[in-house]
Amino acid sequence: MTISWYRSAARPRRVAVLSLHTSPLEQPGTGDAGGMNVYIARTAREMARRGTSVEVFTRATSSDQPPVAELAPGVLVRHIPAGPFEPLSRSELPSQLCAFTSGVLRTEAFQEPGHYDLIHSHYWLSGQVGWLARDRWGVPLVHTAHTLAKVKNAALADGDTPEPRTRVIGEQQVVAEADRLVVNTDVEGDQLTRLYGADPRAVRTVSPGVDLARFRPGPSADARAALDLPSDAVVLAFAGRIQPLKAPDVLLHAAAELVRRDPALRDRLVVLVAGGPSGTGLEQPTSLKELAVRLGIDDLVRFLPPQSTDGLMDVYRAADVVAVPSYNESFGLVALEAQACGTPVVAAEVGGLPVAVDHGVSGLLVGNHRAGNWADALGRVALDAGYRDALSRGARAHAAGFSWERTTEALLETYAEATRAFRDSALEVAV
Repeated sequence: MTISWYRSAARPRRVAVLSLHTSPLEQPGTGDAGGMNVYIARTAREMARRGTSVEVFTRATSSDQPPVAELAPGVLVRHIPAGPFEPLSRSELPSQLCAFTSGVLRTEAFQEPGHYDLIHSHYWLSGQVGWLARDRWGVPLVHTAHTLAKVKNAALADGDTPEPRTRVIGEQQVVAEADRLVVNTDVEGDQLTRLYGADPRAVRTVSPGVDLARFRPGPSADARAALDLPSDAVVLAFAGRIQPLKAPDVLLHAAAELVRRDPALRDRLVVLVAGGPSGTGLEQPTSLKELAVRLGIDDLVRFLPPQSTDGLMDVYRAADVVAVPSYNESFGLVALEAQACGTPVVAAEVGGLPVAVDHGVSGLLVGNHRAGNWADALGRVALDAGYRDALSRGARAHAAGFSWERTTEALLETYAEATRAFRDSALEVAV
């Protein structure tokens, strides 16, 4: 291991970000694109503004993609050929780890020595690549898991497929090898140490942020007009990938229960579902529409494709309440975005959502996924204008405590700390 490139333990000049299974250039809300894409894109931009260049490595999924694309000044996205030029499921991607790793290492080999100062891998597949690149390049590895197989398997939706043992083993290996493990909440940090034996000294909590300049309150009437919704409608909304893990079916069951309790509500209720099938949801891409028919509320549910930032703002602003009923969320960026727009959130009390949502202040947390309990919470917010207005004020105030600037600053501090520790360890070995 060489240590000659360490001129100081300052913040890195250039970071290699590994995101094998999804690109920050992809539209969140479909395929495997979601909060992680937003996280990588936003923190990369902020790092570049602070003088740290970022190169994101992701798998090429089309022959039309250029080898290198600029996401923003100082941020490059490198498309690495690994397998066929088409999307692959996460279960198929481990077979391409060797090819992807080779592409990453070859890219670095054409640069001057010491081109990358640090590696930040996202999700366990990328961590496997980062672990090898770390040893080859002699630089520290920072890893963010985003989701954990053991946690997900402990709270599976009905009919969902458990994560395989190979992923559990792969995560265990990355946890053991990474110099620093970045988690979204203290709860996730505890899960890493308790379930995976992570060294608590290597774990750092860095909460994600929200683009407070973009996601902000706006006229509900304008947003409803843009979506062709009645101005007096009672609007419940879901935004995200359509898959069992995200549990949009919980919202539909709760909406049906609200109508059962008050049949007159049918004339005003609208359920917005914005997103595309993903993960195991691809196995039954029409299942949510079929569920709406079986529940007798298909005339109340409006399905929208994955939305751009502007489209998401319309969804959030048009809604009386946004539902985040996931079975597992390491954080829940949708909850923050909605609250930044002044819309209260009703969320499942799982993972990082109790951090993203301040119960009773910015929204409500539900401790299970039963339709009756969700109908209680959604109805309490959506049907009580006074309570909703109070939560709206709390939502804006709560979201204001999160920003990508703060997230990036904490990441850069973690990078500098990892660099110092890695340097000191390398010096000890050299002596």
